[in-house]
Amino acid sequence: MARVIQASEAKTHLPQLLDEVERGETIIITRHGRAIARILPEAHRRQQEIDEAIADIKELGKESGKATVEEILSLIREGRKY
Repeated sequence: MARVIQASEAKTHLPQLLDEVERGETIIITRHGRAIARILPEAHRRQQEIDEAIADIKELGKESGKATVEEILSLIREGRKY
């Protein structure tokens, strides 16, 4: 789900918004109630994070024989932090 923010607020909080985008969030910027721009995570970087999370899950499965749902979710969340 994307976060919607007014252009004036985006201007004031750009560094924080970029941090959110870096963590995987999508930001929609509006002006006078109309969407005018969308800031998305860079696709290549996002895919790299996904690939790393999948590799970590596979490695965890090899080490323990079976990964728990909690372990898998933890790895997925770690991938979103970058």
